[in-house]
Amino acid sequence: MKFATIRTPEGNRAVRKDGDVLVDLGYSDLGELMADTSLAAATPTGPTWSLEGADFAPTVPSPAKVVCVGHNYRNHILEMKRDLPTYPTLFTKFASTLIGPYDDIVKPDETDALDWEVELTVVVGDRVRRATEAQATAAIAGFTIMNDISMRDWQFRTIEWTQGKIWDSSTPVGPWLVTPDELPGGVRPAVAVRTTVDEQVMQNDDTGTLLFDPVYLVQYVSTLVELRPGDLIATGTPAGVGHAREPKNYLRGGETVTTEIENIGRCINRIVKE
Repeated sequence: MKFATIRTPEGNRAVRKDGDVLVDLGYSDLGELMADTSLAAATPTGPTWSLEGADFAPTVPSPAKVVCVGHNYRNHILEMKRDLPTYPTLFTKFASTLIGPYDDIVKPDETDALDWEVELTVVVGDRVRRATEAQATAAIAGFTIMNDISMRDWQFRTIEWTQGKIWDSSTPVGPWLVTPDELPGGVRPAVAVRTTVDEQVMQNDDTGTLLFDPVYLVQYVSTLVELRPGDLIATGTPAGVGHAREPKNYLRGGETVTTEIENIGRCINRIVKE
């Protein structure tokens, strides 16, 4: 099944895709829904919207936690001239960084090194702490797409990456939460991931090559903190980022960036100058 959060004149609504129709599920967004019940138990409440022209919000607009993983595809690690990690490389984002899957990305005046990063993203559906493999598997409600937009000049000012990752309204997420049963490989999906900039392919890989898979990441992160319904774990990006190219290739403004994952969907975002 596919779920989403859409914007309506009356506010955000959690919906389920039913053909070309989006069916209201009685909650303001998917985070609120999953905090109260499971996706499988959610029932339609009556209102419907046409899929065509729907205004998609971030899949979960206000997650308690957005945990991101760096250096999780072998080819990307090598292009960044790093060693293969023994443990996941973690950093965080804030809810205020998230935007909808079709919103414009505003390039801040303060950066000259705006970069793209397509990422398969876990959406957590249950509270879990120190999860076993079985508990981690059960806690994965589904997957969505994140474009982990990075300000590389700020990211590499220090050895800590955070300041290059947390700019307000910079990170598209969506459009769908797709349940594991819809994906080859289930909670360890093996699906194609791709980024294009103005229709030129920049990233092209497969999530089957992740070093640390989604189940392991839920186990690992839940050892540190309790994961809650609606929390997001972005699993890392493959090779092909602008920063690793020679010469370096950054977004300047005016481009259209499409980040897509097979069987999940795509984020399509225009880069606009501040």
